[in-house]
Amino acid sequence: MANRLAAETSPYLRQHADNPVDWYPWGDEALALAKREGKPILLSVGYSACHWCHVMAHESFENAQTAAAMNAHFINIKVDREERPDVDHLYQGVVQLMGRGGGWPLTVFLTPDRKPFYGGTYFPPAPRHGLPAFSSLVSGIAEAWEKERDELLKQGEQFEKGLTEYAAWGLDGAVAAALKSDDVVTAARALSKRVDPHFGGFGSSGPKFPNPMSLSLMFRGVRRSSDENLLKPALLTLERMARGGVFDQLGGGFHRYSVDERWLVPHFEKMLYDNAQLLHLYAEAMQVAPRPLWKKTVEETVAWLGREMTAPDGGFFAAQDADSEGEEGKFFVWRADELDALLTADEAAAVKAHFGVTPGGNFEHGASVLEVVGVDDVNEVLSRAKAKLFTARSKRIAPGTDDKVLAAWNGLTIRGLAFASRVFDRADWSAMAVRAADFVLSRMRRPDGGLWRTFHSGAARIDGMLEDYGDIAAGLVALYQATFDAKYLEAAEQLVDFAVKTFWDSEKRAYLAAPKGNTDLFVPTYTLHDNATPAGASTLTEALVTLGALTGRARHLEQARAYIEQVHHELTTQPMALGHLWLAADSLLDGAAEVSVVGTREAMTPFMKMLNATYLPTLAVHRHENGAAVAPVAREVLEGRPVRSDVAAYLCRSFTCQAPVATLNEFVALLAPLGRVVG
Repeated sequence: MANRLAAETSPYLRQHADNPVDWYPWGDEALALAKREGKPILLSVGYSACHWCHVMAHESFENAQTAAAMNAHFINIKVDREERPDVDHLYQGVVQLMGRGGGWPLTVFLTPDRKPFYGGTYFPPAPRHGLPAFSSLVSGIAEAWEKERDELLKQGEQFEKGLTEYAAWGLDGAVAAALKSDDVVTAARALSKRVDPHFGGFGSSGPKFPNPMSLSLMFRGVRRSSDENLLKPALLTLERMARGGVFDQLGGGFHRYSVDERWLVPHFEKMLYDNAQLLHLYAEAMQVAPRPLWKKTVEETVAWLGREMTAPDGGFFAAQDADSEGEEGKFFVWRADELDALLTADEAAAVKAHFGVTPGGNFEHGASVLEVVGVDDVNEVLSRAKAKLFTARSKRIAPGTDDKVLAAWNGLTIRGLAFASRVFDRADWSAMAVRAADFVLSRMRRPDGGLWRTFHSGAARIDGMLEDYGDIAAGLVALYQATFDAKYLEAAEQLVDFAVKTFWDSEKRAYLAAPKGNTDLFVPTYTLHDNATPAGASTLTEALVTLGALTGRARHLEQARAYIEQVHHELTTQPMALGHLWLAADSLLDGAAEVSVVGTREAMTPFMKMLNATYLPTLAVHRHENGAAVAPVAREVLEGRPVRSDVAAYLCRSFTCQAPVATLNEFVALLAPLGRVVG
């Protein structure tokens, strides 16, 4: 018999609907029941593409005896961390404070008033690796709640104090200070020292994560210096990832991370947020140091997005699982004998040579993860062979797709697609971004102008978190600069104004992760550090700086500056923890630069092509055609900028504009101070 999770829209929660555990979703019903019955809460947090979440579910949550003990002694609550990142962030602090490191599945035991007193991540069904059996843990804590409750309540009080400090880490005692342009280079150099000189990536051993924000910051350091030592490790990392098994060499798109140092064997789940950020990063690389490999990587990733991750209404799905048929990676790997059976001798030889497939394999059971070991060039034989393999693979049982639409991750994808469409001159990519933006703005806006966080099964739900506002606003300002449709700029401004009102804590001069007045978190949590996804405060600040440039409204820059100066110490001492915020800070340091190209469509075209091909990451762009109406949101910037001939370009920084130029050579010279320094 299905439990309460059957009525939820989250695919992850619904995966647990047939567990014998009497699960509740996080909400008033479960929290009130715990208080009423005086029972502790067993909180389990995970997500649909999490391999070890599936393992623990099969080993423990599907076990009738374990479930019976859970049901007898606890109020059991399941949380999809993608739906409620604020809940996840708060209780991840428990295992951090215990010195165990965080991760998923997250398992935390709470008092009836939500204060944690014990936690961990994955627990096995039998004792191993120093971990107790989960069933024994459940029984032991149930007994302790009956016999040593006062001690557990004291632990809860101690955790409350620790989590209050943890939730505001980096803010208490912060002294506001202004950044300098040299700080960008210093931060980039600090990151470059952590890059593996042999295989790229941060650290010298596995696991290795893509970390696109830090690599983008290294590009910013290159722009502000003549230091090639910043460029080489960033490009090495991009090359190794694009050629490695962490990139799906047949179907496109990046897997979550590599378990080894050389990017060969991935953890096979594919997350929308990784691919959204990497799209943007590889498009930047095309401007910084053009290579065919960057173009191929972006094209194949966008093809995967369109083929497998796009909902009928245009939104983008959240993730794809690592497992199929109960095995991680089974869908993606190949044995040498499989190649021989599917391909001609010439084709099989080409594939084995190009992708490093050997009889012994480089993965489990003699199978191989495909990585590019030959030259990047793909000949006719190899192209034909890849097409055959892709067709054969499509007939396998595919990993599951988490088909909920998350506002935040769609915002990151809109941002990446919009920028890539400019760099590669692909109107079809901006059209994908437009469909997603229109979906969010029409189906995920609340009546009060705010955002819903998630959409599934025809319904939007859960009030948006800060990252939803920041990511969507950043995506919309990027989309405006690809389409020059003012409705996206207007919507972005509405959302940032709503977000500042809803999340900004003027006393701490920082942003709350959940809306003010939130009642289901027992301590307020702040969004500060970037992780696998940018913090909402970082993307919101990026959007504020760009909006300030494009609208001419100083309040946006003042808000961005207030936050950046407040977290100055964290920025300068922990650049890897605030990589995306550094990108916003870099733009603010350039005076929120903005260029307006006005004139006839034909005359403006060479100017726009030059802009899109040049690495100018801190520059916001207007394009305005003669005779077209000026939208109110851009009136302060665009009105009063006459065209003396067929085209004129105006560059403004800190709301001060230089004399307009009318030739392409003058335009190149005008923008040179904002571009890449090294050759």
